[in-house]
Amino acid sequence: MANSERVYVVGVGMTDFKRCDTEVKALAQAAARQALEDAGVAYDVVEQAFVGYINGMSTLGQQSLYGIGMTGIPVFNVNNNCSTGSTALYLAYNAVRSGMSDCVLALGFEKMQKGPLENQMPGLEKIAAETEKEKKPPIAARMFGDAGRDHMEKYGTKPETFAQIAVKNHLHSVNNPRSQYQEACTLEEVLESRMIHSPITLLQACPTSDGAAAAVVVSEGWLKKHPHPGAVEIASMALTTDMGDDFARGPIGMVGMGMCERAAQKVYAECGVGPEDVQVVELHDCFSTAELIAYEGLGLCPEGEGEKLVLDGATTYGGKWVVNPSGGLLSKGHPIGATGLAQCAELVWQLRGQAGGRQVDGIHNALQHNLGLGGACVVAMYRKA
Repeated sequence: MANSERVYVVGVGMTDFKRCDTEVKALAQAAARQALEDAGVAYDVVEQAFVGYINGMSTLGQQSLYGIGMTGIPVFNVNNNCSTGSTALYLAYNAVRSGMSDCVLALGFEKMQKGPLENQMPGLEKIAAETEKEKKPPIAARMFGDAGRDHMEKYGTKPETFAQIAVKNHLHSVNNPRSQYQEACTLEEVLESRMIHSPITLLQACPTSDGAAAAVVVSEGWLKKHPHPGAVEIASMALTTDMGDDFARGPIGMVGMGMCERAAQKVYAECGVGPEDVQVVELHDCFSTAELIAYEGLGLCPEGEGEKLVLDGATTYGGKWVVNPSGGLLSKGHPIGATGLAQCAELVWQLRGQAGGRQVDGIHNALQHNLGLGGACVVAMYRKA
């Protein structure tokens, strides 16, 4: 985009991710208010809002924000499966980057039911009925389990390697007070937990969660007029969808490998920063197999070598990257509309040095990856302003 504005995050907010009795609009308003307070701006300064969720009435974004203020601004309701929150952020990013707006709010939230996603997502009623009737595992578990076995068959990856990813992320979440789970687990506990769809066991699958997260996104011109010591630049952001050839790659291709590769390559080319220049990554680990496949899609290693990163300790503290310091979806939780914005919040806190006991040292660049089957993949690069 010629003569595009540089884009910054100046405020983030996030509720606890946990099953709770709090009404969904109250969760949304809590996260939005936190982000506005962090940015040091009043709601009437916001020019547009993009609000992500998958459950609720078509104007739930407006209904949630009306509790903060009725300012007449455009409010766009966003649904893009599990990448809904990052898609709302992507739209805010482009509204600022294009010069359309100088101060935009991205908000995501969800109240989820127990059980598989097909039981609560519009359009999946037939799949839900078949899953129930035939006593099948949830469709997402089947897809990511099949992708894990595909990786095992092609590259010799062991089930224990996927389980070790769950151990890592549960350990990381011990230091995240907003995480749904805050207890470490052993490899034996992960492997011995209930099998969902081989090689995925219960502790290798993300839980259903309630929660909200938000970000205030501004232009460089706005930031010059209103300096903020915690500003973090979104250096580049891309959203991709499936292509026909992706599915020819088999189960790994069915779970977004191609989308991930294209989004990552676009981001790296645009900002001139590659995976070797990144110190921390928040990626979409809805299942342990998804994280390992994302290592390869993001270019942290060549395809087929994700297991080596796990065995070498390359994706945790003391390694080349810290992947999912928040605990990731596996342990932090996955309230669908909020997940992409929670990733944004974590990376902003990390780049500011505000991540507490999970702080990664020496951060200059941080990478985000949020995936929605069906399909959409959002990748973003953040760096210190």
